[in-house]
Amino acid sequence: MKIGLIKERKTPPDRRVVFTPQKAKEVQMQFEGLQFVVEPSDIRIFSDKAYAKYGLNLESDLSSCDVLLGVKEVPIETLIPSASYFFFSHTIKKQPYNRDLLKAILEKNIQLYDHEVVTDSRGNRLIGFGRYAGLVGAYNGFRALGLRDQLFSLSKVDDLADLEALKKELDTIEVPDLKICLSGLGKVARGAKEILDYLNIKQVGVEEYVSNSFQEPVYTIIDVLDYNKRKDGKPGKVSEFFLDPTPYKSDFMRFAKVTDFFIAGHFYGDNAPYLFTRENARHPDFKINLVADISCDVDGPVASTIRPSTIADPFYGYDPQTESEVDFDTKGAITVMAVDNLPCELPKDASEGFGEMFAKHVMPAFFNNDLDGILERARMTKDGKLTPRYAYLQDFVDGKE
Repeated sequence: MKIGLIKERKTPPDRRVVFTPQKAKEVQMQFEGLQFVVEPSDIRIFSDKAYAKYGLNLESDLSSCDVLLGVKEVPIETLIPSASYFFFSHTIKKQPYNRDLLKAILEKNIQLYDHEVVTDSRGNRLIGFGRYAGLVGAYNGFRALGLRDQLFSLSKVDDLADLEALKKELDTIEVPDLKICLSGLGKVARGAKEILDYLNIKQVGVEEYVSNSFQEPVYTIIDVLDYNKRKDGKPGKVSEFFLDPTPYKSDFMRFAKVTDFFIAGHFYGDNAPYLFTRENARHPDFKINLVADISCDVDGPVASTIRPSTIADPFYGYDPQTESEVDFDTKGAITVMAVDNLPCELPKDASEGFGEMFAKHVMPAFFNNDLDGILERARMTKDGKLTPRYAYLQDFVDGKE
């Protein structure tokens, strides 16, 4: 079996790769008959020479590969007809900006597997960059705090070599007495929690956080039933909420009234209540003045996220009164960090972590006849059609939605 590691061509450039040179060599030795070939790239965090050093072939023409592995969306004009691809297509939520990509994949008879839907039999995601989004997102939030309030100056993550260098930067700062609220329990939130714990910020329970004042920086982690409640006043159930959130309404204001810094690390599902609206943000009791929105759902559950920000320019301000963008350090504004490609800032660590997961959960499926259904669940297109699991996207492809 021949697998190609493709060059990332999306703009802005992404330096990540599915397999590092060392991991690719390890995996190649693990599976008999497997050969990796690497498309030359002057963007990738690992150089062509590094792959060659591990005895991996570099080839510009990957048309003979059985599977092509990438990270971000492949530009339509570079898609190889009738090939099999593995990348993040960002289409499963009917993202309008990738409608043409999905149409082209079908028209070119491409078999598409999507990293985002590599799941176990219960639907749990097995691979992703969530931890690194959480790490960088939380760090960037503190960087914004330091710049805005002239407390300290942290380097941009993009200028740092790796996660260890990031932690050394954090060793230089002292966090003021803040109340920090982190939403979510998944990989993103756990990555953000790593930063909070590294800074030795005390974690407190939800009720203690809401009720008490502190003479030190503290944080709490909130789950869906902490910031949502049933409209009829009955006790809520997590399983019920995820099946149908419409009987629920937001109870986030009880946190907004006592929080300085909000880190959004939750997953937002369709029809779920917004955490806070523009009207909420104008309320005199609304205290949040800094948001690191790692989830980055624009014009959605976090009202201050009115657009994504960029690695080059990661911060902006949201004026609740005018509902408009202002400078990030404007008095009375909510400072927003809403970079939507955060793991790109730690390309080395993110690639290493992702490769470990892909090797563990996906690679065996290519050699055991997909015993656990990993590939089948992740395959979105086949023979020029959407597979049954993703047939719900047909109206989206046809432009009817």
